[in-house]
Amino acid sequence: MSVEVSAGETVLLLGTTKGAFLARARDGDGDGGWDLAGPHFPGEEVYAMAYDDRAGRSRLWAAPGSPFWGTTLRFSDDFGASWSGKDERSVRFPEDSELSLKRIWQIRPGSEAEPDVIRLGVEPACLFESRDAGATWQPVEGLLNHPHRERWQPGAGGLCLHTIVGDGGPAGRMMIAISAAGAYRSDDGGATWVARNRGVRAEFMPDKHPEFGQCVHKIAHHPSNPGRLFLQNHWGLYRSEDWGDSWVDIANGVPSDFGFAMAMHPADPETVYIVPIESDGFRCTPDAKLRVYRTRDGGASWHPLTEGLPQENAYETVLRDALATLAPGQVFFGTRSGKVYASGDDGDSWELVRDGLPPVVCVKACTAA
Repeated sequence: MSVEVSAGETVLLLGTTKGAFLARARDGDGDGGWDLAGPHFPGEEVYAMAYDDRAGRSRLWAAPGSPFWGTTLRFSDDFGASWSGKDERSVRFPEDSELSLKRIWQIRPGSEAEPDVIRLGVEPACLFESRDAGATWQPVEGLLNHPHRERWQPGAGGLCLHTIVGDGGPAGRMMIAISAAGAYRSDDGGATWVARNRGVRAEFMPDKHPEFGQCVHKIAHHPSNPGRLFLQNHWGLYRSEDWGDSWVDIANGVPSDFGFAMAMHPADPETVYIVPIESDGFRCTPDAKLRVYRTRDGGASWHPLTEGLPQENAYETVLRDALATLAPGQVFFGTRSGKVYASGDDGDSWELVRDGLPPVVCVKACTAA
């Protein structure tokens, strides 16, 4: 089942462990409720989705996968009414690498300056790139053959490259995050990569501040402040003012500095959202209260957002790609218990979009072109 979408309408792309769903705001911003379509790819896990409206396109991307049949990359140009062929497996490691694709964790369209570039973060940790709008894919050799690779260790979810951040500039500066290898930056379009983890702790390692090996959970960046990055770690909440050359702790006023999800406000580079988790041993919201925390001063302070969210017996988990923002001030997230929430006022209040879905692992938001 698909939804009929008109230009200017808000659409949520919801990836779950049992398929993908699309939610369309009936009145443009969600105040009038939501229409839900799906599941697309029923029974398959969908950890990555994206929307590409560059160069006149209106294309959905999804990466359904199965532990038995592998992962595919699919697209739709009609909001899910039809999808590209399921037998197309264009994302492949070179045979001499002795690696095979396990899961696609991130689909990242390039900047407006590179309208036909799309990047994928995959497991085992690698970056793939297409320069023809997704027709063909190649691994980024500088990362595939990185000298640290053989010493990278998987996190609990696997050895996954789950975050891709670019500055959109002509030099092609990028930052990627790998669990559990840490953050790596390229200043030359991916030809070379250097670990950028100075100041980030690795509590689970004998050396608490290694060159690499940190379990970074998410990195966020706003293009209007090109030097600043925010990072949610496996224990630790950080900010960098020099594109990751160094990091400082900004866990001020949060109930736990452990968590997965992090998202920038679409218009304000001082505003960031996170959803803390109690601990790595008990991966539920602290005190069984579902609270989104927001900073409006670049991490100097954090404040809980609770209106419309359950504040007792809410043993929820929000994963790294299940929190999204959309201009002007919309915020969305999904939980492992299958709930999806939306805010139209920067997070000051929330409404339940849908309950009873399979575990939500990916939430993306877009305005239909």
